[in-house]
Amino acid sequence: EMRVHKRLVDIVEHTPKTVDSLQRLDLPAGVDIEIKIQNV
Repeated sequence: EMRVHKRLVDIVEHTPKTVDSLQRLDLPAGVDIEIKIQNV
């Protein structure tokens, strides 16, 4: 049985440092992160 849990985090004003920090997160095995950047 595979369980899938999704969370959405909206970051209103991101900086390059914010994106870099998210990409460098140390996550446990089996945990993935997807970053979508949308210019408003």
